Amino acid sequence: MIPMRCPWCGTDPLYMDYHDREWGVPERDARALWEKLVLDGFQAGLAWITILRKRDAFRAAFAGFEPATIAAWGEPEVARLLSDAGIVRHRGKIEATIGNARAFLAIEEREGFADFLWKHVEGRPVQNRFASMAEVPTETAAARAMSKDLKAQGFRFCGPTIVYAFMQATGMVNDHLVTCPAHARCAALGQPGTS
Repeated sequence: MIPMRCPWCGTDPLYMDYHDREWGVPERDARALWEKLVLDGFQAGLAWITILRKRDAFRAAFAGFEPATIAAWGEPEVARLLSDAGIVRHRGKIEATIGNARAFLAIEEREGFADFLWKHVEGRPVQNRFASMAEVPTETAAARAMSKDLKAQGFRFCGPTIVYAFMQATGMVNDHLVTCPAHARCAALGQPGTS
């Protein structure tokens, strides 16, 4: 069988590069995890490629996704972001990002944001072995638990489907199809001492 990339990324070079280099790679950096969770929240109702194309503009608009900076923002920054054509201009998602930054800081100080998230998969990536996209779930019990815990800490735009997409993207679960060359690479990265 000829190894084939997961079909969801199609033939768009940006999407293929994201699939090949980022998606499914275990991420342990707290700020990077928070950025990805915020972007997955902005993606709700849209295609991920839309967010991916705007990611640099999001990073510029949101001060490099530095939670301490964003947590201090108020209505002037919301108004500025609502006028920024480079990002998704949605008041609820923008206001949620500010609140989520405050929630992030509280979790980070208390137990570490990365540990708070990774405990939902017992600290190690779940290694799925799906052969077709039809087998890949849109949410799992772990995603529902993480979503519930995030909401309890004050996070918004973090329902189970958003959270499961986040878990896939950050390598908490390896949902590359077994026919995809990235599956084995991400599985190796998920071994103890490598991620």
